[in-house]
Amino acid sequence: MNRAQKVEQVASLNALFGAATLVVVTRPVGLTVAQATDLRRRMGDAGARFKVTKNRLTKLALEGTAFEGLTGLFVGPTAIAYSDDPVAAARVAVDFADKNEALDIMGGGLGEQVLDAEGVTALARLPSLDELRARLIGMIQTPATRVAGVLQAPAGQLARLAGAYANKDAA
Repeated sequence: MNRAQKVEQVASLNALFGAATLVVVTRPVGLTVAQATDLRRRMGDAGARFKVTKNRLTKLALEGTAFEGLTGLFVGPTAIAYSDDPVAAARVAVDFADKNEALDIMGGGLGEQVLDAEGVTALARLPSLDELRARLIGMIQTPATRVAGVLQAPAGQLARLAGAYANKDAA
């Protein structure tokens, strides 16, 4: 790669980091071509991307972005998974790493927040935005009597408590 190509690669990565919401740093040691192709396909289906990068160029591209704190993770063979969705890349990477020992999760970044491997795993286990919306709509559509029952329960408990104290004082 000549100097002009390197400058272009750094600019491309910098733009990528500027547009991404989530970046997951992985270590693909022993990942076969078939496994890498499968991982890229899964990432694409989820709206994320997977890219093997050169550490030195990636560190230069991280400068001035929200993910600048990830610089220390780029040691040895590394690849990045990134997405605009705050959960998609983490979910696919963690699911793939659980089934394949050839991919290790090193850490990641969500905005300016640097995450360790456990943080990325916890993020991947969160429900997606669509799932949360579905739960909210389901809660809104519950019958009014159930909502009223839930709201009346604390008042009923308070009334029973007051009644118990009144009976205790009367006795």
